[in-house]
Amino acid sequence: MSKYFSHQLIIALIGIFIVCASAKNSAEASNGDPEKIENFTLNNYDGNKYSLSDFKDSKAIVLIFISTQCPVSNAYNTRMIELNKKFKEKGVTFIGINSNKEENTLSIKKHANEKGLDFLILKDEKNIIANKLNATVTPEAYILNSNFEILYHGRIDDSQNEVKVEVKDLANALTQILNGEKVSNQRTKSFGCSIKKI
Repeated sequence: MSKYFSHQLIIALIGIFIVCASAKNSAEASNGDPEKIENFTLNNYDGNKYSLSDFKDSKAIVLIFISTQCPVSNAYNTRMIELNKKFKEKGVTFIGINSNKEENTLSIKKHANEKGLDFLILKDEKNIIANKLNATVTPEAYILNSNFEILYHGRIDDSQNEVKVEVKDLANALTQILNGEKVSNQRTKSFGCSIKKI
């Protein structure tokens, strides 16, 4: 191999390294920027309309995609109730969203009453909000600030089995937000039943 060819090869490899590093940094910067969603309006199971803007004075807004039939979502019912109780007193609003096409408002109301889900639950009739947020499973959580920027997106915690939970991701994120800190782990992998979309 000639010295000229070796020199050119080294230059090419350096160029590739710089491009890859730049792309990686750009991707990381993009992922680190807060995403913002638009205001939306949905009905609850009683037919009353609620808009995201109704809760803009909250210190944080938690959206959780839930289901009446999904065993994973149902495994979190008690934890969602407890989280709502704990953080409601601190100015946080919890909103459940049901986007499953097979679960109507009557079944959602019955489920909420039977399970004691005392936070607002809205029906996303045509999966519009689920699609906008790229929500795919139940449960799947989002924390928004008053500007509707997404500060956290992912799982509630790290195990469907409550006794095996080691990391309480949603609670940790809310605590950091209320303390005026940046969320240290802004994205986690959600797990659960797939949202049955139209």
